[in-house]
Amino acid sequence: MQTVGVICEYNPFHLGHARQLELLRQKLGPETAIVCLMSGNYVQRGEPAIFDKCVRARAAAEAGADLVLELPLTAVLRSAEGFAAEGVRILSALGCGYLSFGCESGDGAAIWRVAKASVSRGYEALLHEQIRQGSSYAAARQQAMRQLGWGAELLERPNDILAVEYCRAILRQGSAMQPLAVLRPGDYHADTPDAENPSATAVRRLILSGGDWRRYVPAECLYEEAAPHTLIWGERAMLARLRGMEKVDWERAAHGSEGLWSKVRTAVLTQPDYESILAAAKSRRYPRTRLQRLLLCAYLGIDAGQLAEVPPYVRVLAFDERGQTVLRQAKKRGEICLVNAGQRPPDLPYYAMECRAADLYTLFGAPGTCCCAGMEQKYRIFRKKK
Repeated sequence: MQTVGVICEYNPFHLGHARQLELLRQKLGPETAIVCLMSGNYVQRGEPAIFDKCVRARAAAEAGADLVLELPLTAVLRSAEGFAAEGVRILSALGCGYLSFGCESGDGAAIWRVAKASVSRGYEALLHEQIRQGSSYAAARQQAMRQLGWGAELLERPNDILAVEYCRAILRQGSAMQPLAVLRPGDYHADTPDAENPSATAVRRLILSGGDWRRYVPAECLYEEAAPHTLIWGERAMLARLRGMEKVDWERAAHGSEGLWSKVRTAVLTQPDYESILAAAKSRRYPRTRLQRLLLCAYLGIDAGQLAEVPPYVRVLAFDERGQTVLRQAKKRGEICLVNAGQRPPDLPYYAMECRAADLYTLFGAPGTCCCAGMEQKYRIFRKKK
């Protein structure tokens, strides 16, 4: 049985995601097992997911995914490079033969060429020189690739950038997975949804504003029964935590290197709200997404050391019969520790952090909704029956 992995966020799962799964089965055969490694309650840009991980995992399973695993929290909140590297490590350990990703260019060969160039010594030297001169990592990467004469334009769009990082991780880890690019049409950040290719950004806006979002998601997605979450609803809770942090906590903050923690701490203590904090701390060198990840990690109590550690286990969120076969094979391989949703894992320090993050996630829910503690223990695995 062929197995293809997809590293995803599904924030939320919509028709464009469903089409990707359909296309994978058309390309690789109807019996192909699709494994989705999905962000949990938080996403890589440093924000809470609109629905909790079990709601989104069920939506993916109902729409065609055979197995949905949770990409561990500390992997989600890393940079794009770290996010991709941990995703590739986990899917390789599961025995996936392919890694599929949606990207704006749809040009898998060009993405592979850029990835190969970016692991060369010449590229690394040029990259560090640009950073030394004050460029952000993203700008330095583009300039270094431009100087090498390779496709710098592939480093301008978010999904193409992630695709390059996936291929870089495959090369660096010596993974046997084959990259499989899928064209992602439409505007990734469009505010207005396209009926054929909706963006997750647009669907979230419709859900939060009470608009008609239902025609942009598969009928199987039971979002009506789910409680939405957004950063603005938890802003006061977040600011209360950040303003109460000691200097020593900020010094250990994830993403706070190069003295950035001090700049952000000053903004937290002097600015009236979340957006003002970002505006005060943002610069050419420190983009908004890095600041968002820093603030979220600080809120969740995740320091730089914890963020860098290899996660000790991966949670199983949803599966069907084919997915169960993949799980059995993975357990025989013995390369990764799998723990069901809601199950108490063997690594208690990581579990404590996971539980804290799940409880704090509830504070991003709509006013008046449940903010109960012990949420991690209440999550349950979803098994799709024939």
